[in-house]
Amino acid sequence: MTVADTAPTDGSGGSGDLEQAAAIFSDARPRLFGIAYRMLGSVGEAEDLVQEVWLRWQTCDRDAVVNPVAFLATVTTRLSINAARSARARRETYIGPWLPEPVATGTDPHLGAERDEALGFAVLLLLERLSPKERAAYVLREAFDYPYRQIADIVQLGEAAVRQLVSRARRHVVAERRAPVSGAEQRRLLTAFVAAARSGDLAALEELFAADVTSYSDGGGAVRASRIPVVGAFRVARYVRTFAERFWTGVEVEWASVNGQASALLSRDGVMFAVVTVSASAEGIDQVLWMMNPAKITAASPGR
Repeated sequence: MTVADTAPTDGSGGSGDLEQAAAIFSDARPRLFGIAYRMLGSVGEAEDLVQEVWLRWQTCDRDAVVNPVAFLATVTTRLSINAARSARARRETYIGPWLPEPVATGTDPHLGAERDEALGFAVLLLLERLSPKERAAYVLREAFDYPYRQIADIVQLGEAAVRQLVSRARRHVVAERRAPVSGAEQRRLLTAFVAAARSGDLAALEELFAADVTSYSDGGGAVRASRIPVVGAFRVARYVRTFAERFWTGVEVEWASVNGQASALLSRDGVMFAVVTVSASAEGIDQVLWMMNPAKITAASPGR
């Protein structure tokens, strides 16, 4: 749905004024979506939130807005902070591990990121542990390079407090995450993992894994998937081998860029049923992510 599709047709505010408002919003929309998605980890929730921003933009006193893009980013961030609090409560009752909703990034500029920080799955998972305001400060600074003074105005804190929030968030991300491998190496490891998983090669799987590798499966209770993380190189390798024969029968693999990293889109009979990717460091694959909840994977397809 486009902005024009949702514009009022009763002539309120004047058609020329509304057309200009729609044009401003359309230009800003990729950034707004990028902020909301990084805050919520959900494509659907981010799109709903951006739609709410559009509705507010239509009805506000636009003549009083000095900087429309800054205004729209502020509204988006503040709504995202509130939405993140509600999302955290909902995820406490989610069935099995919750993983961020994957979104195609290979040919789609939808995320509108000047930088790809806070887009990869490993970092999004770490950001889930931050407070909503801490997460907002980190996203605005690291992903969009907002100055601290502007972030302070947006999140309604002092500049010194914002600097502390960003610093604390950075330390958390660095401390909890090993230095990632290059994109080319991540693709190589993912390709090798899919091949070993498909053949059920236990030795090859163990060779790819870091000692403390963790496998997360997000089925959301809608499909069969492990409801607890599987930890350790041998346990994960054995887990993958156990279901290899029935899981991979008739599966077609398409390679795509999802959340800025190489991922495998798995389909059977022309229907995509899983998005699989890995996070890796110099020690090997640290995380295997199986995103299988049907309601959460549609945005991962480049042709959606």
